[in-house]
Amino acid sequence: MKVRSYPGRPVEAMGLSYEANWAGLRSPFKRLENSRDEPISVTSTVASSFEYVPRGKTVSFEDEEFSIPRPKLLVPVHTYGIRKRRTGMVLQSGRSGSGDNHPQKSQQSRTQNKSCPEGRVEASRENKYLRTLASGEVFGELAILYNCKRTATIKAASDCKLWAIERQCFQTIMMRTGLIRQTEYTDFLKSVPIFKNLPEETLIKISDVLEETYYNEGDYIIRQGARGDTFFIISKGQVKVTMKQPTSVEEKFIRTLTKGDFFGEKALQGDDLRTANIIADDPEGVSCLVIDRETFNQLISGLDEVRTRYKDELIDRKRLNEEFEGLRLSELRVLATLGVGGFGRVELVQIAHDPTRSFALKQMKKSQIVETRQQQHIMSEKEIMGEANSEFIVKLYKTFKDRKYLYMLMESCLGGELWTILRDKGFFDDHTTRFYTACVIEAFDYLHSRNIIYRDLKPENLLLDVSGYVKLVDFGFAKKLTHGRKTWTFCGTPEYVAPEVILNRGHDISADYWSLGVLMFELLTGTPPFTGADPMKTYNIILKGIDAIEFPRNITRNANVLIKKLCRDNPAERLGYQKGGISEIQKHKWFDGFNWEGLRSRTLTPPLAPKVRSVTDTSNFDDYPPDADGPPPDDITGWDADF
Repeated sequence: MKVRSYPGRPVEAMGLSYEANWAGLRSPFKRLENSRDEPISVTSTVASSFEYVPRGKTVSFEDEEFSIPRPKLLVPVHTYGIRKRRTGMVLQSGRSGSGDNHPQKSQQSRTQNKSCPEGRVEASRENKYLRTLASGEVFGELAILYNCKRTATIKAASDCKLWAIERQCFQTIMMRTGLIRQTEYTDFLKSVPIFKNLPEETLIKISDVLEETYYNEGDYIIRQGARGDTFFIISKGQVKVTMKQPTSVEEKFIRTLTKGDFFGEKALQGDDLRTANIIADDPEGVSCLVIDRETFNQLISGLDEVRTRYKDELIDRKRLNEEFEGLRLSELRVLATLGVGGFGRVELVQIAHDPTRSFALKQMKKSQIVETRQQQHIMSEKEIMGEANSEFIVKLYKTFKDRKYLYMLMESCLGGELWTILRDKGFFDDHTTRFYTACVIEAFDYLHSRNIIYRDLKPENLLLDVSGYVKLVDFGFAKKLTHGRKTWTFCGTPEYVAPEVILNRGHDISADYWSLGVLMFELLTGTPPFTGADPMKTYNIILKGIDAIEFPRNITRNANVLIKKLCRDNPAERLGYQKGGISEIQKHKWFDGFNWEGLRSRTLTPPLAPKVRSVTDTSNFDDYPPDADGPPPDDITGWDADF
């Protein structure tokens, strides 16, 4: 609930929700011309585009499959303010970020990334020269990921031409191509007898792990008599099937297979001797979608069973809501401030006639929610928290609203933030980390069994109750997914963002398992494994993978193995997302001897016991000055009617 302050640690990137609007979608790259000394991108402006300078020739983008009209050409680049923003664009828990040191100043709000096909541009900051970019170089990469401010000025050093792509266009294309690919792959799978009766969710998971492999004409894809564990679907070209008879030296032609046909399915069922040759038989080459037996077995077992360990406790939740049904905002008495956030403050309050309990009241400025386009996230947070009933998730009791603010009355966790304790101690031992990680796993088990993705795990969002148990808070980025589907919103804390989020490939609950591995590493060392001087550097480190990270010696072998199994680049390979679900994490060697039932029944003794003297004790939180800002403007547009 406060600014997290260590070097190189940005906070959240703005979560830009959007609905794909195919009608009238323009070609992604716009050709832009600038004269020498003309500003292209100015420090502190809000960026929305990525720029690229094509090397040697111009760049065009046209794909009949998407029916995207051709771009408008020769649009002056300075009309697209390249803005680079400091991290923490939308701070659900009220944090601001450390600096983003990317080169790129103005009051325009844009979303482009630009590239220089001809000429040269110069980058400067506060009138100090930084570097020159020439043909083939790009700037503004973060702009196509999220709303960000430029931190340097880009000026044409000569007459130049740029190509620019806007964020929403880029993200829309990525989302659409991802959906088209997913649909095509699942359609292929439905034509295979051993797959056709599997539920849609299972087919989607299998399609995620299919790898496309290319073969030149004449290549043997399968050789008769060889052992194999791989299944193939032809996605492009054709192959010929031949077989060598025991009495003949020559291979006998059997038939031709084309796009959509498959072979090697018996290898997935354990029959590993190939009974025929499969040879690429297309002058333009053959592409096949491939999956091996081990990957198939990891995914297929248990995927067609919906997890039902948790029963909906609708009656208890209904009683909880009824208890506060008649409560009015005027009956709440503010005692102290627990935190300050991007949208307002979190106050410790009591009901005037009940001194035996205290609550946390989250107060959010409506005007700021609208300004940062977070209406949908706030409504989703209210809905998800309002329905949640888990001992490992902070409870939401009631919501209020007036002309200036939205309010959420929640359970107060007076043990403070886990981040504060981690900051003071430096790092945790295995025993302590195991307990807090287990609490998060229980929270994820509850959410994921209801198809809810959390997307904002970090120590700042873990609060200790008076007993020392951890609870998940701040559901501003949480989202309920359609069964088996993905989401393309770019959101989260840079160090915790999964690779598929960065690459705009669509993500689901598997992204939470990635962040769980990152959390383990940070709790054990005091620093996340992926940290850079600015968000883009952090993302590049993430894309290099967990295997490129050096683990400190204090991380035990079992912890090392578990972190690496959670932080797999391929989402389908992450522990927790495979056939055994989240129980595979609970059964890992690192958790050997851990009392899961004791945790669920809250009979397990926490490693750290917070000192809380009364229901009004705020000693585990930092002190905050009174709000110096005046009251925000009224918002009566009605977008919050259902809040």
